[in-house]
Amino acid sequence: MSKSEFRGSAFYQALDSARASRKLNWKQVAEESGVSASTLTRMAQGKRPDVDSLTALVRWAGLSADAFVRDPSEMNYAAEPLTQITAVLQADPSLPDDGRDAMIDMITAAYTRLRKNSDRK
Repeated sequence: MSKSEFRGSAFYQALDSARASRKLNWKQVAEESGVSASTLTRMAQGKRPDVDSLTALVRWAGLSADAFVRDPSEMNYAAEPLTQITAVLQADPSLPDDGRDAMIDMITAAYTRLRKNSDRK
């Protein structure tokens, strides 16, 4: 049986993106989510949140905790990250068509150039 791993750094980055898109500071995130500011500070330092804080932050940000749990045996069944990113951007009604297309082009170019590929050395 393979061991699942919570990717706390990736979760914190997603929270930071949600915070920035709402134009909030971390104190406001703490107030809105019901999670203490000290918990958010510990997360910024690489600590994992407790289960209640994780639940509150997932709800506040509209995220799925599943996206931050890595199980090596299931890695091949998920959609490619670039596909997921593109789908999310395509579904965002707040982005104008030209802005969305520009973001997708930039992300695709950067992802393609920087991703680790097993046939590249």
